[in-house]
Amino acid sequence: MKLHEYARYDAVGIRNLIKAGEVTADEVEAAARQALAEANAQVNGLALPVFEPALHHAGDGPFAGVPFLIKDHGPVAEGVPFFIGSRSLPGIVPQHDTDLMTRFRAAGLATLGLTTAPELCVSFSTEPARYGPTRNPWDLDRGVGGSSGGAAALVAAGAVPVAHASDGAGSIRIPASCCGLVGLKPSRGRVPCGPDTGEPMLGMAYEFALTRTVRDAAHLLDAVQGPGVGDKYTAPPPRRPYAGELGTDPGRLRVAVTTDTWSGTTVDGQVAAAAARAGQVLEEMGHVVSAAGPHVDWDDVMRAWVAEGVAISSMLLLAPREPDPALMEAVSRQFMKVAREYSALDLLAAFNAQNRVTRSVSAFLTEYDLLVTPALGRLPAPHGTLRYDDPGHTVISWLESLTDYGPFTVVFNITGQPAISLPLGTSEDGLPIGVQIVAPYGREDLLFQVAAQLEQAMPWKDRIPPVFAGRR
Repeated sequence: MKLHEYARYDAVGIRNLIKAGEVTADEVEAAARQALAEANAQVNGLALPVFEPALHHAGDGPFAGVPFLIKDHGPVAEGVPFFIGSRSLPGIVPQHDTDLMTRFRAAGLATLGLTTAPELCVSFSTEPARYGPTRNPWDLDRGVGGSSGGAAALVAAGAVPVAHASDGAGSIRIPASCCGLVGLKPSRGRVPCGPDTGEPMLGMAYEFALTRTVRDAAHLLDAVQGPGVGDKYTAPPPRRPYAGELGTDPGRLRVAVTTDTWSGTTVDGQVAAAAARAGQVLEEMGHVVSAAGPHVDWDDVMRAWVAEGVAISSMLLLAPREPDPALMEAVSRQFMKVAREYSALDLLAAFNAQNRVTRSVSAFLTEYDLLVTPALGRLPAPHGTLRYDDPGHTVISWLESLTDYGPFTVVFNITGQPAISLPLGTSEDGLPIGVQIVAPYGREDLLFQVAAQLEQAMPWKDRIPPVFAGRR
């Protein structure tokens, strides 16, 4: 299989080629290994050398033989060490798969590597001291977002068609926006989180994947959705497979569009224009589009966000061997300090804040079927813009710096609604711009229906970054 041919296919396309006998899974894997070597040399998205052999996977699953990557955000796959992007962790080796990884294997995904993430995954850039900066295939001088930065860089560069990602405050949608990808954060409880976690990051963290096409996201969610045994949250089951929603007319929807931030920060004009244009296209399709957005108390958002950071840090404090602070980056040390001082009353106040934000946004989404916002407040940032190693930061000042860059995503980690970033815009310099679409809780079906409409009306499949495997 020629490298330039391999890199152009999405996961469903590769699966179809294998099923039709036009190419073998071994030929696909060989092309993927070549693509990973070529792309990673430029974008630095791998946390470990490529696995040899690929992790065990089913040979008869819906994605049998499709190349895949997992993220360095914690324990995922049995036997694969994780570092959470930190020099302070020697590489903890899980003794079993997560429930989600079990489903990835059953789907037939051929896992070839581990992707980079910022330390503790609490950054909207992926530039940890452990790995160095992961570079954007659209402009190597710019970042890829975070925390699923390595996954985004390698999918965008054609190394693999799909990669595992996680989202605690925008960590799927923000890299998708920076790298011109599709990034779905599912509803709370849609994807299993066990067996070791019942409420990831106080219910604000989610796992799924980054893809280049809407259909890949739909087919993959069909393969992995549904609760695990003992999961605390269970999203309502879909009426039919999500792949069946592609091409389905959603009817005339009530769509709210806002480019105003709840934090009061300003939005880059090109970014705001992309979201506004998406609203215009939806109106041209016949949907009823209004300029509106939910009321959100930003102090409540920050209170919940700090608690999530404390939850991340507490995992390390509760570990059998506490990491060496001298090997941690400056902001991580601040999070560890706050975690030690955090009280039960602080935690209850954070839960109350979560509740207020969730009630407000959910009420708004009874009046509207969809909410459209920018995915980011800025274009992809040059390396060094978000300095995680800056000793002058407190936890609050760090989160405020993230707010300046990405003010639109964290709200929906708190509230639990599904949200997707689509690469609907392009800057004057050719950089991708993501637009976020949010649906009521449990309505991924609606997101896929509308995302498929927008993918057809505002196509992005022919936009290829300068760094792309086998590019001619």
